[in-house]
Amino acid sequence: MVITRGDVHLVRLDPALGSEIRKTRPCVVVSPDELNAHLRTAVVAPMTTAGKAYPWRIRCRFQNRSGFVALDQLRTVDQERLVKRLGALSPDTLAHVLGGLQEMFAE
Repeated sequence: MVITRGDVHLVRLDPALGSEIRKTRPCVVVSPDELNAHLRTAVVAPMTTAGKAYPWRIRCRFQNRSGFVALDQLRTVDQERLVKRLGALSPDTLAHVLGGLQEMFAE
């Protein structure tokens, strides 16, 4: 399977602990393509239609639904957790997601 940054996959996130986002849900791949090509894992950010507009939750619209990309819930997952590809974020939304990650991890 080819995994590309910005792709949205349905991902099995269970088992989850505590306040981790759970169940099978859409997630956007945020790991770089070079990493995705060489490892059996990918870094993903879950998508949700619930919650508040926190600074670390990026507003998005995907498949005619409004919601958020939850940057505070990043996960590294094995490719076996990826159920199927659903599509990709728009280039503008992906730019906002990557900008949010830069802001989160900058000093």
